[in-house]
Amino acid sequence: MSDSVAQVLVIDDDDPLRVALVRALSHAGFDVTAAEESSLALEVLRRGRRFDAILTDLFMPGVEGVEFLREVRALDLDVPLIVLTGHPSLETAIATVRYGGFRYLEKPIDLTSLLDAVREATAMHRLAVLKRRALELYQTEGWLLGDRAGLDAHFEHALDKLWLAYQPIVDWPNRRIFGYEALVRSSEPTLATPGLLFDASGRLGRVRELGRRVRGLLAADVARAPADAVLFTNLHAADLNDEELFAKDTALARFASRIVLEVTERSSLDSVGDVRGRVACLRERGFRVAVDDLGAGYAGLSSFSQLGPDIAKLDISLVRGVDASSRKSSIVRSMISVCTEELGTGLICEGVETAGERDALSELGATLLQGYLFGRPEREFQHLPL
Repeated sequence: MSDSVAQVLVIDDDDPLRVALVRALSHAGFDVTAAEESSLALEVLRRGRRFDAILTDLFMPGVEGVEFLREVRALDLDVPLIVLTGHPSLETAIATVRYGGFRYLEKPIDLTSLLDAVREATAMHRLAVLKRRALELYQTEGWLLGDRAGLDAHFEHALDKLWLAYQPIVDWPNRRIFGYEALVRSSEPTLATPGLLFDASGRLGRVRELGRRVRGLLAADVARAPADAVLFTNLHAADLNDEELFAKDTALARFASRIVLEVTERSSLDSVGDVRGRVACLRERGFRVAVDDLGAGYAGLSSFSQLGPDIAKLDISLVRGVDASSRKSSIVRSMISVCTEELGTGLICEGVETAGERDALSELGATLLQGYLFGRPEREFQHLPL
């Protein structure tokens, strides 16, 4: 993969269309490779050639349809697949989604829409590569939970003792508070941290109950928050299956324009049906959506692509010591560029603890910062001299 010019593979046995696609993509600045058969394209991939996006028809000489998608994904976990078909069907549409397809477009192709899709796909692929580099620097460990019966009793006590702590998010160039992240806490000592609480709720099948309780607490606190502050709250992927989240008459829905729902990249969206439709409904209600832990979750971009976040939060593993690591600096700079300039996604850097990290991030182009340097999570909304 070139560092500067996005590489695109076009596969179609329709000679005039293939030539037209190559011409349009080349004119738009892409480095294009073309193949008239799927088997020829697979040979290119098997030889180790990698692309930023693949455009393909499904019904051609060689390996056809779903089998072709499966073989491509086996050879390259991340490359965005854009399917072009003159014979749309439910079967091939489902297969496209199953194998991580990026777009499913019906012929005749609108070139403007296609070029927009390719530009977004190649930006997504660059982000996937950066995330894999980030994961090389950081490994997560799961929480170890005790026996179910004891855990259930502790969790019940924890629900009765829930409260929210608020950590400021700073717009550093303008020296002002941008918002606050609501972090769930409990006075139950065995489940006092968010990680322990959410892991326990998952094991007990009580994620929905915990999510509703947290959102209720947040709604009760909005009235005392600074009027111009945005409030972030964590959302477990399973919460996207809770119909109450989408209701118009909940206490939190009244403040939707001030709320950002954070979905962590550490939790899979596989159990959620119609993720894009559900996120669109949340946006209709006025909520914004963020991806949390960018750089420390799954290396692929399925969750990022499905959520289409308004904001991404860069994981602490990349922020910590960024001022002393040229490798981290390079990854962070590129992530900021791809997210803010190419995808139109805001970026918040979490875990800023030193003035050196703050200044390095500012030089790399980061504007929104969060961490102990600016304030620890507290019950009250902090008004900071910046």
